[in-house]
Amino acid sequence: MTGSTKNLVEEYEINPFTMIIIPEEYGSRIYSRVIELEEEYLSPFRPIDVVKKSCKYFGSSYEGRKEGTKQLTGITHKTPIIIDPISSIYFMPTSSPTKQDCIWVSHEHVLFHKKVDAHSTQVTFRNKKTLILPVSHHSFENQLLRTSLLRTKFLQRMKETERKALYLLHSPKYSDSQGYGNLVSEAYKD
Repeated sequence: MTGSTKNLVEEYEINPFTMIIIPEEYGSRIYSRVIELEEEYLSPFRPIDVVKKSCKYFGSSYEGRKEGTKQLTGITHKTPIIIDPISSIYFMPTSSPTKQDCIWVSHEHVLFHKKVDAHSTQVTFRNKKTLILPVSHHSFENQLLRTSLLRTKFLQRMKETERKALYLLHSPKYSDSQGYGNLVSEAYKD
């Protein structure tokens, strides 16, 4: 199989190799052309449905992921989302996800982007594959920045939680009362 081969798949979950999900007309329906680092697939589901199914696969709903983004960043429209926080899979829509022409792009895989014209942006992915997307450069750049903000806020929240946990573990009150005093100090020595 080569990167240009389209394999029809019934089931598809976004994974760390997924670079972009593009709507594609297939008869009278909208399918998803999914491009990974080295493979390409055709799914009989719309891009938003692939995104929603992937969120569920990783233990949340799409609505929950959108609400999480809103809580962390205040972003409410064209919301970038975390598909899987463990694998750092962040995706951004190029337009309103309710529109049929919405493309979903993996933040992780965008290497370069440049303006083609007022309504198009050339995107180069980590594997050096280049696509021209029907989105203005300004809008694409804004989505990249909003997704970066989401990544940063999420990582800050995780580090804050980690610091609190370490503080509690090192707290004399907590560790001595649980009988972990020596164990905690031994485990965290350099």
